[in-house]
Amino acid sequence: MSAKRYPEEFKLAAVRQITEGGYAVSEVARRLDVTVDSLYAWVKKYGPDAAAYQTKNAEQAELTQLRKELKRVTEERDLLKKAAAYFAKQSE
Repeated sequence: MSAKRYPEEFKLAAVRQITEGGYAVSEVARRLDVTVDSLYAWVKKYGPDAAAYQTKNAEQAELTQLRKELKRVTEERDLLKKAAAYFAKQSE
């Protein structure tokens, strides 16, 4: 059984009910037939502190990308070192 997918507008409306409307998360979850955990995740992602959350996600994505690139460059460097040593030995 797969999880339901909700459109962004639905998520934003649910978060507005909690943050601006003052409704309890459990009440909104029951009315909209979504899990409380989903609502808490949406509030974290789209709520008042969303900018900090999105910045953290962007930084995490950049860090992951930089680690991959560092690994690739390190492997290329090591390969070039081995090739240089091989050809230096062959020229003797």
